[in-house]
Amino acid sequence: MRDRPTTPPPPPPPSPGRPPHRAAARAAVVLGACSVLLLVLVAVRWHPLLTLDGDIARAAHRWAVRDRAVTRACRVLTDWVWDPLTMRLVCAAAVVWLVRRRAAWWTALWLAATVAVATLVQQSVKAAVGRPRPVWPDPVDSAHYAAFPSGHALTATVVCGLLLWLLRRSGAGRVLWRTAVTAAVVSVAGVGVTRVWLGVHWASDVVGGWLFGALLVALAVLVHERPRKGPGTAEHRRG
Repeated sequence: MRDRPTTPPPPPPPSPGRPPHRAAARAAVVLGACSVLLLVLVAVRWHPLLTLDGDIARAAHRWAVRDRAVTRACRVLTDWVWDPLTMRLVCAAAVVWLVRRRAAWWTALWLAATVAVATLVQQSVKAAVGRPRPVWPDPVDSAHYAAFPSGHALTATVVCGLLLWLLRRSGAGRVLWRTAVTAAVVSVAGVGVTRVWLGVHWASDVVGGWLFGALLVALAVLVHERPRKGPGTAEHRRG
């Protein structure tokens, strides 16, 4: 008897990727440990760190005094383009857009609250550490409040990180995604460079701003993606 052709079995379903809340939790642990370590080193005035900060600051200040054109460009970028107020206004525009989508009210509230918490954390750590800013006989710029962490670097990291995550979550196309990533990387890195170049921050202040900002983004994603139960789950996921 001729064998009947058999239908091949269906391919196995793709294995699910790592749940977003677990990935965010792992990132938060690593970033939290790095943030606390740097905070302690700054607070106890660890000599190797202070020496490195001083060397970088003196070299940057020499360049800033010598190259006034670059210094003027840095001031425009740091005071207008990458200023924390500008970053918060960009975030406010994203909040308005999310609110107009109606189903995304939870995400809009989450975004606004995260940026507000970031400002509170920034000022609280500055007050607790009380690190003085660099002082120069011929300053090219000035700034207020304590030095650690850099508020410019922290705010840019939080806003760019949150907006990138929302863009990725919404399924942005390849061109839009690559453009957004490039703009975010240039902004976050660039604002750190301008703060050191202008002599208003130590290098470790900027690194601290990046670390604390990334930590807040990871914690915010963890809150947004935490497993939910109940009738509102579907609505929350659409948000």
